[in-house]
Amino acid sequence: MKNLPLFDLGIILIYLVGMVLVGVYFSRRNTSADEFTRAAGRIPGWAIGISIYATFLSSNTFLGVPGKAYGGNWNAFVFSLSMPLAAWLATKYFVPFYRSTGEVSAYTNLEKRFGTWARTYAVVCFLLTQLARIGSIFFGISLTLQALTGFGLVTIMVVTGICIVIYTVMGGIEAVIWTEVVQGVLKTLGAIIIIFLVVREIPGGVSEIVSVATKNDKLSLGTFELDFVSSSFWVVLLYGFFINLNNFGMDQNYVQRYHTATSPQEANKSVWLCVWIYVPVSLLFFIIGTCLFVYYQQHPELIEGLKLQAAAERLGMPETNAQVVALAQQMTTEDYGDKVMPHFMVNMIPTGLLGLIVSAILSAAMSTISSGMNASATVFTEDIYKRYINQQSTERKSLKVLYTATVLVGVLGMCCGIAMIGVKSLLDIWWTLSGIFAGGMLGLFLLGIISKKATNRAAIMGVTVGVLVILWMSLSYLLPADLAYLKYPLHANMIIVIGTLTICLVGMLVTKLNGNKNK
Repeated sequence: MKNLPLFDLGIILIYLVGMVLVGVYFSRRNTSADEFTRAAGRIPGWAIGISIYATFLSSNTFLGVPGKAYGGNWNAFVFSLSMPLAAWLATKYFVPFYRSTGEVSAYTNLEKRFGTWARTYAVVCFLLTQLARIGSIFFGISLTLQALTGFGLVTIMVVTGICIVIYTVMGGIEAVIWTEVVQGVLKTLGAIIIIFLVVREIPGGVSEIVSVATKNDKLSLGTFELDFVSSSFWVVLLYGFFINLNNFGMDQNYVQRYHTATSPQEANKSVWLCVWIYVPVSLLFFIIGTCLFVYYQQHPELIEGLKLQAAAERLGMPETNAQVVALAQQMTTEDYGDKVMPHFMVNMIPTGLLGLIVSAILSAAMSTISSGMNASATVFTEDIYKRYINQQSTERKSLKVLYTATVLVGVLGMCCGIAMIGVKSLLDIWWTLSGIFAGGMLGLFLLGIISKKATNRAAIMGVTVGVLVILWMSLSYLLPADLAYLKYPLHANMIIVIGTLTICLVGMLVTKLNGNKNK
């Protein structure tokens, strides 16, 4: 099946037009930069909470998590289990702090604490993180739509990107939040429908799924041994805690939402609402991946086609090519896991429901991309343009810069998505990139909070050593075989953990040594 039925196309078209109309509706209020970036602080906490949940539940979750569970087990679900602790710290320390400063940018305070360089460093890290995330989401959504329509990955990214840019530019943060409320409901409904359809197709139902999954170790959360080389329970838990702490405490996507709330209490409620919705819903996607594994084990004739499709995309050659066929024969379940969900949708979801599911996946992508574009534009305007280019910028000029920056981030995000074509695992590439870029931000921020005596010099030393360590951990795999002893030995998800701790601990050590010298 390479073309969607007209009825399904109609549903998708109605959804896309509806999202654009939301942007048109809220565009009437965007008469100032304050309206564009924080909606004048009039959004209720429950709407912000669902909005944050929708941002978390991106197409990386919708497609990457089932693919991960299909090819492996439930190890990645430990990421979700780390969220409550990160949320507790965020609501206790970070949310009250940001609300008290009144600064819409999460990084303005770093300049007050350590100097201009600290703010600039955090902004660069954030923008790189957002480009990596937006790119991975563009790539993820294009995988599904390519399977459904036959259009090229690049064409799909450009078309969906234009739609997202339109309503994000026109509606600002208020349009982003209210569209994400709709998208959060839609994507949750989509997950429930998919589970029902998969279970319905498996003879024996739930009992058969549990039996086959248990036999193949599909429900495991990973080894509980203190193993930091493989993706153990503890590696994912630590990674999840640091990433989620970064999300709730440092990421402009979330910090900006705190300022749209009517009160600090409503802002705190939004964080907890996100957690209590996301944790069980993310589990649904692992269940989907496990159910799909059982389904395809019962239909092995379908697996060869999936392997050929994955091999052809990786090599950029037709499925009939001899090299493609040879590569397909060597592929394991992990190599083609991201293809499973789109394949099942194409062949097994009935007309009408298919349009709804595709709309849900589109919403998963659009919600995260739009919020990332808005947050990135806000950071660029507040921390780069108004700080270095035009400190006396008028409201009208700032609003124009916000519009331009939003479009620019969307275009660059699409370019990153195009560059990711052919990656092995959508979820893996996002986790790796986010760990590299986020570690530096979080370490510096924690140093400023934990060590009240930390000086500018201590922060510079901490960041310098931390960045060098992060670069070594990220790039040492490129070293030749005779220098293998210099390669980073631990799992890639430990990069953010070690990078964050290095910056924080080195900064505290330098502060301590300086204190001893001054005695």
